[in-house]
Amino acid sequence: MTPRLLAISDLHVGHQANREALEAFDEDHGRDWLILAGDAGERPEHLELALRLLTARFERLIWTPGNHDLWCPPDATDRTRGQARYAELVALCQKYQVLTPEDPYVQWPDEPGTYLVPMFLLYDYTFRPAEVPLDAALEWAADTGVLCRDETWLDPAPWPSRAAWCQARCDLTAARLDALPPSASTVLIGHWPLRYDLARPPRVPRFSLWCGTTRTEDWAQRYRARAVISGHLHFRTTLVRHGVPFHEVSLGYPRDWRAARGLGWYLREVLPATSPASRRFVPARDPFLPSMIRSAPSAYR
Repeated sequence: MTPRLLAISDLHVGHQANREALEAFDEDHGRDWLILAGDAGERPEHLELALRLLTARFERLIWTPGNHDLWCPPDATDRTRGQARYAELVALCQKYQVLTPEDPYVQWPDEPGTYLVPMFLLYDYTFRPAEVPLDAALEWAADTGVLCRDETWLDPAPWPSRAAWCQARCDLTAARLDALPPSASTVLIGHWPLRYDLARPPRVPRFSLWCGTTRTEDWAQRYRARAVISGHLHFRTTLVRHGVPFHEVSLGYPRDWRAARGLGWYLREVLPATSPASRRFVPARDPFLPSMIRSAPSAYR
């Protein structure tokens, strides 16, 4: 049987309903691979729970961090933060032989020449209208009641800012992508969307500030992407730009999904993309989508 590349993000197992769904997930996926595109939870043990359970169900896992994975309360003295937290999570993945953004890119076994590219890129506040200056961006978002908890809980140390950390990660990732063979195609995998036009949740569009960087707007074309995977928005969609499908694959908070469907229903097939459209998610046909939009909070994550 042909193996499949599946994807999901934003498991948020700190929430009881999400954790119970993960623990109840008992599908044996044999030779299938699974992408975990960030936000397993707020503590390293949340990621470890996901890795321990899911590595038993899939042949291989690919992981990228999300903002929640990097969170640390400002007054906490017993947790890692910043680069040290990221290094702790990478070490956890290596313990379970899970691929991370720090590992060599691997080729999809059924398509030699197609590289799976997990990326850790962050954001730099450039996902905003051109008329909004950088020094007014946070005020612009706050005018509609939007402020991301990253501002106090995502420590960029040792970088001076999250934007500086983002630039360093983009530089590193672009250099690695540029080194791929000129004929290579890619599956680009990250937590944050690569394009501004895909990073504006309908009810909280100004949350875009914390959703990515304009440096990556053309990466799908430049690096010959077969598909792009992201999460973060809790707004499951597949949208096409320049012939490339961009999959937002979030599970989300308990209000964002239906427990009766089970976790397996929310796995998105990336390659070879032969599953029924209902499993890949068609927004206009999902009866849960309107309530998901209505329940979007004004202070988003």
